[in-house]
This record gives sequence, structure tokens and C-alpha cells, in this order.
Amino acid sequence: MNGEQRVVIVGAGPAGIRAAQTLVAAGICPIVIDENALWGGQIYRQPPAGAGFQRTKAALYGFESKKADAVHRTMRDLLPHIDYRPETLVWGCEAHCLDTVCNGREARVPFTHLIIASGATDRVLPVPGWTLPGVYTLGGAQVALKTQGCAIGRRVVLAGTGPLLYLVAYQYAKAGAQVEAVLDTSALLRQAAAAPKLISQPSTFAKGVYYVAWLKAHGVRVERDVTLVGIDGATAVTAISFKASSQDDSAAAHIDTITCDAVGLGFGLRPETQLADVAGCRFHFDRLNRCWLPERDDDGRSSVPGVYLAGDGAGIAGADAAELAGRRAALALLDDLGIAHPRHPDGIDATTLERRLKHIAVFRAGIEAAFAPPQRPAKQWPDDMTVCRCEEIDAGTLRRCIRDGEASEINRLKALTRIGMGRCQGRMCGEAAIALLSEETGRPLESVGRLRAQAPIKPIPISPMLFDDGVAAIPEEARDE
Repeated sequence: MNGEQRVVIVGAGPAGIRAAQTLVAAGICPIVIDENALWGGQIYRQPPAGAGFQRTKAALYGFESKKADAVHRTMRDLLPHIDYRPETLVWGCEAHCLDTVCNGREARVPFTHLIIASGATDRVLPVPGWTLPGVYTLGGAQVALKTQGCAIGRRVVLAGTGPLLYLVAYQYAKAGAQVEAVLDTSALLRQAAAAPKLISQPSTFAKGVYYVAWLKAHGVRVERDVTLVGIDGATAVTAISFKASSQDDSAAAHIDTITCDAVGLGFGLRPETQLADVAGCRFHFDRLNRCWLPERDDDGRSSVPGVYLAGDGAGIAGADAAELAGRRAALALLDDLGIAHPRHPDGIDATTLERRLKHIAVFRAGIEAAFAPPQRPAKQWPDDMTVCRCEEIDAGTLRRCIRDGEASEINRLKALTRIGMGRCQGRMCGEAAIALLSEETGRPLESVGRLRAQAPIKPIPISPMLFDDGVAAIPEEARDE
């Protein structure tokens, strides 16, 4: 490390790895903290050692296998030049210091400069029955396939919207799983209207078209413009029900049912922003991503000096953009340290990175237009449907609190009902609670507030907080009480 500088990167996906590569080329040895056991992030997740199954990169990553292999090899080559810390969870940040836990041990990691490359998670919108055993997020279904070599069920339905919906369906069917249907809540006309922006990246657009065509050619039922009525079953999933979105809510509306024992559910991706929040970054409401995002400039600098943002954790843009943004954030960090940019093997400079990122942004706008999540989803949620599974809070409880005039802002609703206070810290229920609050008050999403994060931003074992080297951290005067 140069002088007193201590550079930390959180995340070892495409953004974090390319940031580390750029810093190492400039003579800096960063600390790279990775929640996973092996680098690659979610998109290029690797099976763990001793996984008990073998699948080639081509089988795991399909068309992206060469990109995955390049990212994996880059990180492998970097290992002698960085301080890599896998299976390490960052759960808090204050005063230029990260709180982490690894193997049940808590450790504080000070930094002078921090690159947050925290990635994304599934956007979850509940439907009746979504808490039944056998319901997974699309990302969870993909993790099962990549990390454990198994499917989430014997007869699987994948529902929601977004490019991941079709990718997971293709990956499952290609691996030999029985995919009963793909149920897309977005309309084909909406997707066609977005085509001019989508063809700005013709190869990526062509892959998406291929996935859909391949699924249909192999007998997988694909339904678009549907409304998910509910997931059926008493103690486990037995079926999923849906109707055409054009139908009203009358009893005469035709409801279709597909028998299945597992459902993968997701409505696109949402950035993981909790770490940026507890680090003190300012936020703004982003209409494209339909959520609150940490502010950053074109170079990746956040509102906090010395804190940089890269990849999907700062705004969903995909793996290719994450690699570019990781490099750009690292170059901004070098600028702030007064260190000359290293020469990129392909001659790519900061200007080229910015131009490519802007080009991808056009495609991303097309994706968001083509696969927008359902409008006003809370309108049809029954009162007895669970919204917050951690605290077992249903839609009726939230509605009564709002209608009684006790809460018109999301953090007030949180304080009164405990929505978003559980283990998931609002990852599963936050968007649903905001959607319901918006529906009940008749106000747009951005005007009902932002669910603020607090440490620990992810579940941690209590032992690191209570014990130090195996000795209970209890004051002596209290031990006899």
C-alpha cells in the first residue's frame, strides 16, 4: 500500500475484480472483501470446492462462459497482489471503518478509500402464497443450479418479469429440469416498443430472442401479459394461478392454473444499497430503476469523499457495464490520490470507458421499459397476505395503520409496524411496503420516503458481538448477577 493509503473493495464480482485489477496495475495492493467462498459474484458464481458435481463453464454460463472465464482468470492472477478475504460479510460502516464477520469472528477494517461493488438482488413483489415452501426468488433458483447443481423442484414454473426470467428458464431447461411454464407479467407489445433501444446492443438482444425461441421450440409454455393470482398449496406448492392482465377482477374472469411443485419468482433486479447508506452516501430517486440510489458522478465518486460506487449496487446495468464501472471507479480513486493511470493492455482509457457506459445505458433503458414491474401491484393484494415474512406482517395491518392516518411515510410505517426490521432488513418486503403505502395514499413512490438502512445490514451471528477469543464479553461486576 502506498504511504498511509488503505484501499478496500467490497465485492468480488465483475466490478470489484476489474477495480482491483486497475489498482494493482498502478502499484496499489487493495483489500478485497467477498461474501462468497469464491470470486465471480452472482452472475459468474462458481461452484464451491467439493461441490459433488461437475459442470463445465459452458454449461454453467452459456453464452457468457468466455467472459466468466476471463473474470475468473483475472482474479486468480491477482491473488498474489491483493489481500483477498472470502466468506467475509460486511455488516456495518462508520468513521472510515468497516465492520465485518468471518468464521464467527468480528473484525474492523479501516480504510482511507472504499469502492463499494455490492451487486444486486431480486426485486420481490409478493403474491398470495409466496411464503409457501417451494417458492424461491429467481436469483435463488439460479444459485441452486450454479452452486449446488440442483433444481428447486421437479416441476418448476418461473414467474415475474425481466431478462433473468428467461435466462433462468433457459438454464433450467438446458440442464434437464422440467420447466412447466414461464409466466411474464410484461406485455409483448411493451417489449416490442422497446426494441429500438434494445437493438443498440444487437448481440445481447439476439441472445434474449434466442432464449425465448429455444424455450418454445422445446415445449416450454411461455405466457406474456399475465397477472399472477396466487400460488396454491396448503403446506407446499401444488400449483400457480394466473389470468390475462386485460381481464378485470370480476368472478367471470378466466383463471388458468398450472400444476407444479416449485416456483421461481422475481420482477427484475434491485441494487444492494444498504452499505452505501450506512457509509453516509446521499440518495436520489431514480425513475429508471424505480428506486432510491446512492448519488454518484460519472466517474463513480459518491457524495462521501473517498467512497466510490461501481456495478449494479449503484444502478442496474449488467455485468459488462459492471466491469467498465469498476475500472472507472478505480481510475477516479487514482486521480484523487494523484497517481497516474496505468496503461490498459487494450488501450482503453477513461474517456472510452465513459463512452461505453453511456452506450450500455441506452440498452438498459430499453430493458427497463420492456420489463417494467407491474403497475400498482398492491391494489389487488388481499388483507391476509403476508408482506413482511420476517415479522409476519400482513397487508391488512399495514392498510389499517395507513388509513388511520398514523403513517404516510415509510420509516414511520416501519416504526409502527416493524415492517423492514427483520432479518432481511427490507430486502424482501421494502418495495412491497412502499408500493402499498403509495397505493393507499395516492402519492408517487418517490414521495412516500426511502427505507433507511441500519447496521447490521445483513444477519450476523450474535457470538462475535458477545465473545472475544471464546471468552464472554460481559463486565466482571455483572457476571455474578
